[in-house]
This record gives sequence, C-alpha cells and structure tokens, in this order.
Amino acid sequence: MTTQHTPVPRLRSYQGPAVLSCGFRPFFLLGAVYAGLAILVWLPVFLGELMLTTAFAPRDWHIHEMLYGYLPAVITGFLFTAIPNWTGRLPLQGTPLLVLVIIWILGRFAVTCSAQIGWLAAMAIDVAFLALITAAAAREILAGSNWRNLKVVALVAFLLVGNIAFHLEAHFKGTADYGIRAGIAIVVMLIVLIGGRIIPSFTRNWLAREKPGRLPSPFAGFDVAVVAASAVALLAWIFWQDGPVIGFVFALAGMLHIIRLGRWAGDRTFDERLVLILHVGYAFVPLGFLLVAASAFNLVPASAGLHAWMAGAAGVMTLAVMTRASLGHTNRPLTASLSTQGIYVAVVVAALARICAVISPDWSGQLLHVASFAWALAFLGFAACFGPALLTEAKRR
Repeated sequence: MTTQHTPVPRLRSYQGPAVLSCGFRPFFLLGAVYAGLAILVWLPVFLGELMLTTAFAPRDWHIHEMLYGYLPAVITGFLFTAIPNWTGRLPLQGTPLLVLVIIWILGRFAVTCSAQIGWLAAMAIDVAFLALITAAAAREILAGSNWRNLKVVALVAFLLVGNIAFHLEAHFKGTADYGIRAGIAIVVMLIVLIGGRIIPSFTRNWLAREKPGRLPSPFAGFDVAVVAASAVALLAWIFWQDGPVIGFVFALAGMLHIIRLGRWAGDRTFDERLVLILHVGYAFVPLGFLLVAASAFNLVPASAGLHAWMAGAAGVMTLAVMTRASLGHTNRPLTASLSTQGIYVAVVVAALARICAVISPDWSGQLLHVASFAWALAFLGFAACFGPALLTEAKRR
C-alpha cells in the first residue's frame, strides 16, 4: 500500500478477534457492506417509494453517506494499515480500533435518524469519527517523523472541515452545495496523490518481475505540475462552476491527467487484472475533469463529472486498493481471481451506467437501476468474497 520501505513493525501481543488486529479488516468489510446496502436503500428513496428519518434532503443523505460515510471508512482502513509501514510504529488494534468502529457505526445511524435526534446531535456524533482519525493519524505521523505523509493527513483534516460545513449548510440553507464540492475535491486530490504513488509503484514491480520492457516513468516535475494544476482547478470549482475560465482550466487538468496516466505503462498490465484495475480507476479522474469542463460550457449536466469522480474514480480505486490490500495483508497470492475480476467488472459497469444516466435522460431510469444493482453487486460481492479472510487469521504461506 505504499512505496516506502520502512520495515513493517512487529505486532504487539494481541489475543483478541482477528478482525480487530489491523485497521483494514473492520473498515474495509463494514465500508463495503454499507456502500452496497446504502445504494439499495437510496434507489427506492430516489423513486419516492421510501422515506428516511433524516434531517437531510434525500439527495444530500445519499451524497453524504457515500462521501462522508463510506469513503472515510475505506480511507481509515488504508491509513491505519499504511501508517505503520510509513513510520515503523505499532499499528492501532484491539479496543482502540473497536472504539473507532463503533463511532463510525453510530455516525451512520445518527445521520439517517437525524430528524429524530436533532441535526446538532447528529453532526456531533458524525464528525467525531473524522476528528479522531485525523488526530490519531497526525500523532503517528509526527511521532514517526514521517513528514512527507503529513499532506495526506492534512487532506483528511480538510475532509473533516468539509463534513462540518456539509451539516451546517444543510441545516441553515436546506441543501448542501459547498460541503459537497469541497468533499469531492478532497477525495479527488487523495486519489491524485495516493494513486500517483501506488499505481506506478505496483506497475513497475509487476512488470519488472513478469514482463521486462517499458516501465512507468518515475515521479518528476511533470507530476508536481499535474498535482498543482488539479489543486488550483478544484479549489476554484468549490466556489465557481460555470464559465469559460473554469472550463479551460478543467480541460487542461484533464489532458494533463491523461498524459500522466499514459506515462505509467498501464497498457502493458492487461495480464494482471489486480494492476490493470488501478489504471482503469485512475482513468475516471481525467474523465471527471473533462466532464466538469464540458458542464462549465453547458454541454452536459454538472453531475456527470461528479459521478465520474465518485462512482468511477473513488468507487473503482477503493475496490482496487481494498482487494489488493486484503490479499497482501492476509498472506494470500497477489493475483485477481475470477470472483475478484467479477467485482471489478461490476463496479466499472456501475460507474459507466451512472455517468450515462446523467448524459442520456431518455434512458436514465433503466441506467440508474443498472448502476445501483451493479454497484451493490460489486461491494457486497467484495464483502462475500473477502469477508472470511478479513474475519480470520492470515494464512501461512
């Protein structure tokens, strides 16, 4: 999950349930189950067949629970598995990890039942999770003097701020707008930063071992320029969505990401789907930038780019990382089985169908059903296929 080579620390003596032995186990499993079930709930809510007891508008509940519910769980699973590798410090496990899991679960109930418990209580319970994650991650990074990864923690802290803004905006304005765009912008930047680290690294490792020849270009000034251009474009987009300036800036950022992705030799990875899917997931990043550019010129609806980033980049990349990390950290072979490849196909179909549902309104009803059920199949499929490994001790090779 990281390109650094700090020795992995030995686990402290731990006698509790295997699922609490490392951060990725409970949060990948619960996050996947929730992502699948939340979409199956959202579809009848969207169609007016089900009412929720949330203080949020129905659309805002859906966006919030994907953006500030599901994704923070996966980010936490990634962070608290990667940080010990980055710092050489012991991982969070046992009771402290269980406390975080419980707080995350309470947050999901609080948001969904916020009309009953009150918006302020729901906000306090919900944001407590990201606040604790930010504090714990910062403590470990600082204690390990791992300064280069503070930027990842900073983005998690910004996600916390975005969540607070979402709750305040939804209460005082009726709907959230800035909180949505801020959260999406932060998630995109996390994918740009972390994806830019792990995708070329994993690709290089596999190609060097299995398919000698052209390798991914190393991180260089061009990557710095792409990251900077993305940050500027996304920051501007939080406040302005229309007009030629936004359109041209996003079109430029999209083209830069296409070039960046092309430098990673993804076309040579078709034989190993565990690597290929990372490139496929990242491809939705430039697609999102280009669709936002098109929407700035009123060529497509604004939500097309948002779904390219969320259902596409975030959905595909999180499943790609979750499957790979779950295999690697439970000492299973790093290769995509047929069931894992089925999960990948389902989430890509879900992303494409959701984007097309926005662009093709005449087919939106059918495409929304395809997207919803394919998404649920992908994430509940992950839980079914990887749940046993996440709940038990790692196999010995």
